[in-house]
Amino acid sequence: MKVTIQEVVTRKDLKAFVHYPNELYKDNKYYVPTLESGDRDTLDPKKNHAFEFCEGKYWLARDEKGAIVGRIAGIINHQYNRKTGVDYARFGFMDFIDDDTVVDALFDTVEAWARGKGMKVMNGPLGFLEFDASGVLVAGFDELPTAYGKYNFPYYEPQLLRRGYAKDTDWVEFSVTMPDNITEWFGRTAKLVATRYKLHQADISTKKKMLSYFPQCARLLNETYRNIHGFSELSEGQVNDLINQFVPNLNTDFVSVILDESEKVVAFGISMPSLSKAMQKCRGHLFPFGFLHVLHAIRHNDTLDLLLIGIADQYKNKGLNAMIFDKIAPAVKSYGIKHLETTRELEDNNSVQNMWNRFENRLHKRARCYIKNL
Repeated sequence: MKVTIQEVVTRKDLKAFVHYPNELYKDNKYYVPTLESGDRDTLDPKKNHAFEFCEGKYWLARDEKGAIVGRIAGIINHQYNRKTGVDYARFGFMDFIDDDTVVDALFDTVEAWARGKGMKVMNGPLGFLEFDASGVLVAGFDELPTAYGKYNFPYYEPQLLRRGYAKDTDWVEFSVTMPDNITEWFGRTAKLVATRYKLHQADISTKKKMLSYFPQCARLLNETYRNIHGFSELSEGQVNDLINQFVPNLNTDFVSVILDESEKVVAFGISMPSLSKAMQKCRGHLFPFGFLHVLHAIRHNDTLDLLLIGIADQYKNKGLNAMIFDKIAPAVKSYGIKHLETTRELEDNNSVQNMWNRFENRLHKRARCYIKNL
């Protein structure tokens, strides 16, 4: 196959770049489309505050007839590189047909770009931030992803290995069955922890009240995730990006913010009803009718996605997770939630994974990040 690489330059190119995976996977029942408008914003330097310290380029692969057969992004997170002392370039937003010529054309391009920028190591798939879709799915091809996890065909990993990439780290996902008596599981422990450390739940009964604690939650997030693979500290602008992305769909019943005596945020947990099936029905677009599927999923669902948990260092392993789950337990019961999806956790994050041992659970998905010296 003759392959031509086209750099994404125009708005039309960007729309084609974002739309391509929704076309590639349109007949796959496990693929969950992302919102194309959201992806365009993520890739737009004028709309994504990550470009305060990141740069990126995007390319499309086209066959001899001009049809798109692959895409890839090259990203450099200069803040992360300064923190680690390593000249990393990232590849991400990667999709392609199973064809060696296409894969070679894409990776020859992104690797040459990285070398031209003085980078020494290629790492990915990664986005600009830890919260962008990352990794290649290597197990769980017959499982429905969360709306924040990326699906791919099984041939992605063999193609990366053929290109000389090796495993860097894995993320794992668990499906946790919620017990019928969920409201009784955490109550006693939560009260003991609250009394011992003089902690209490913040009043987040409205979104306005919840938002008033988000600046503190952001600082705690930077503290909690500072040593996580691929994470660089969030700026004020990036925090606002996340607020705009997630808050409209959040239900305060599924959020917990824990305060100490001085009203300082020391822990938080954010979860929301699964949007996977709704996003499949949306087909990448909220309008004209896609938003109705999202609203229905938020109000009527049997699966809850756990998005984030943050706990201050001095309170690690002291039972604050019981307080977080005690807060959301009544909503789990009243909404009829039967399953919890953990979303992606690093495979060696034992402190988080130990939380699921007391429940019936299964590790059902695994995604992999790769590395290669340039």
